[in-house]
Amino acid sequence: MRASPTTRWTRLARRLGIDGNPLRRRSDVIAGWLLPVAILLFLFLGPIIYTLTDLQVRADNAALQHAKVTWHQVNAEALQAAAGPQRSGRSANTWTVVTPVRWVLNGQAHTANYPVAAGTPADTQVKIWLNRAEKLEIPPLSAAQLDDRVLADTMVALAALAVLLTGLTWAVRRMLDRRRLTEWETEWLAVGPGWSRQG
Repeated sequence: MRASPTTRWTRLARRLGIDGNPLRRRSDVIAGWLLPVAILLFLFLGPIIYTLTDLQVRADNAALQHAKVTWHQVNAEALQAAAGPQRSGRSANTWTVVTPVRWVLNGQAHTANYPVAAGTPADTQVKIWLNRAEKLEIPPLSAAQLDDRVLADTMVALAALAVLLTGLTWAVRRMLDRRRLTEWETEWLAVGPGWSRQG
């Protein structure tokens, strides 16, 4: 049997402490509002986090694009197969996997981990970027990779926000529970002896 809208509203009002019950403590009202406030904060901060993450990732990538004009490419060899998903058809593969590569510069062999296209077999020639100091540089992201990075970083940030709000809600609820227990004990000490004498 389904609860009527009036019954649901009554239950919600009771849970949020807005039912006019004179016996309800302020700590009970705060406890009732903890979850709704946490949800509202998440919904409010979510778009802000997405916007800030988007701006930061794109700014970092733009800085790399600007610095890239001073870099140069050299050939390297993938030492291991780069496992991972591949795009089928004519679309470009935007997935990269960090794998060991080896290159020779001025007669000296160098080895380092470098992102290559997913699905690249071992012993395949790949292009890597070096700066003026001949140090390895990670190339800027493509437009598709940039969108993927924004989405991934946003999901991580939102997950961290959810964990933070959950932890704060739990901590405040524990504090309120301890406070209510103290209040109950205080009230019982004031009322209990009178009941004992009547008995």
